[in-house]
Amino acid sequence: MTSTPAPVSVALLTLGCARNDVDSEELAGRLAADGFTLVDDPEDADTVVVNTCGFVDAAKKDSIDTLLAASDLKESGRPKAVVAVGCLAERYGAELADSLPEADAVLGFDDYEDIGGRLRSILAGDVQHPHTPRDRRLLLPISPAERQAVVERPADAGQEVAIPGRSALRKRLDGGPMAPLKLASGCDRRCTFCAIPMFRGSFVSRRPSDVLQEARWLAEQGVKEVFLVSENSTSYGKDLGDLTLLETMLPELVAIEGIERVRVSYLQPAETRPGLVKAIATTPGVAPYFDLSFQHASASVLRRMRRFGDPESFLGLLDQVRALAPDAGVRSNVIVGFPGETEEEFQTLCDFLVEARMDVTGVFGYSDEDGTEAESYDGKLDDDEIRARVEHLTDLVTELTSQRAEERIGTVVEVLVEEVDPDGTGDGTVEGRAAQQGPEVDGTTRITGAHARVGDFVQALVVATDGVDLIAEPVGGQG
Repeated sequence: MTSTPAPVSVALLTLGCARNDVDSEELAGRLAADGFTLVDDPEDADTVVVNTCGFVDAAKKDSIDTLLAASDLKESGRPKAVVAVGCLAERYGAELADSLPEADAVLGFDDYEDIGGRLRSILAGDVQHPHTPRDRRLLLPISPAERQAVVERPADAGQEVAIPGRSALRKRLDGGPMAPLKLASGCDRRCTFCAIPMFRGSFVSRRPSDVLQEARWLAEQGVKEVFLVSENSTSYGKDLGDLTLLETMLPELVAIEGIERVRVSYLQPAETRPGLVKAIATTPGVAPYFDLSFQHASASVLRRMRRFGDPESFLGLLDQVRALAPDAGVRSNVIVGFPGETEEEFQTLCDFLVEARMDVTGVFGYSDEDGTEAESYDGKLDDDEIRARVEHLTDLVTELTSQRAEERIGTVVEVLVEEVDPDGTGDGTVEGRAAQQGPEVDGTTRITGAHARVGDFVQALVVATDGVDLIAEPVGGQG
């Protein structure tokens, strides 16, 4: 009798954004379907897969530190192999493998379809030759309308292009009541500071039927809020021949039994059309939440970034939002110290943020990214000057966002409970997020005396703030 080999255990460690979270759950789905046992603790795993981030220097360092820490477990614990996947692995390939011999393999996106076979081969001692990175924008037609035929080509008609996030297999790694749901992968914009399109590829939408089907599956897993993610959600549908698909799909998503809130991420201001603003601001069940990628406010800096806009147009967009949803949440990220940024241009950004009254603003100091156009620009600012501007703007943003949170005192918010008794006192306190608070980065709302469960929605009156966080009390007999 032939004995059945013991199942191979694998731990998936995920760094970076919500898009990476979806990729990890799709890798988990493939591995589970292929007979692997998924474990939470890397010390209990035969192999550790690190889904890396390659966005900015700090994220790269975190990814490498995580790979090194996982590799240390091989000396004293169960793991036999540590494998790098994700954006850093895709972006650098053989270069990462040469500089990080502690990792047993560096796999690219094209390896995802047979991830189980790759891991078994690595554990068997086979050498995996890391890929040579390529500009993934060149793998698909320039015309968005022609891309779907290449992406969805039958297997017997030639090799498909591997698009992260298009797998039908998914296994939840986090049992919380919120889950990211990928709308698309890639980006067609050519921002001079950003390398993401080179390793994520051209923009490819998922078909609405696939998005809705996955949302129904998430609802069956107990998910109450779906967080629609992509590199540029305002482009959704352009390669399917209909740029209004997101507006028409939002009501269908909130109509799914079990889904009580839908949130849209990453909107390009220059592409944010009035119909989409209205759909997000007024559709029942859709969070009036606007994740607007301003990056700067000075028109001259934005042109050097190959972006569009100025303070007047951005403030006009915010006026549109608040005319429809006065309490809408607005967040953004900005880059300080872009090559050639003058003191006047920096002041334009500061003045804009004062007027914009956003709930959250992430402040990043400029640094060169390999292969980007801005890497070759003249007029680079001294590191000390960039650091000083980041500190100045961070202090300003801290004050502004605290003021914006205080403006919400006296308002009623609907909070999705994500943690019960966070302090361990048993006093009925719960913590979660209101409609204007996105996952992980936008602060939380703490409700005292709510006595609710994870996944409940609680109506609460905001009574105080702690920075960007809100402190509230239940209303309507929910305590």
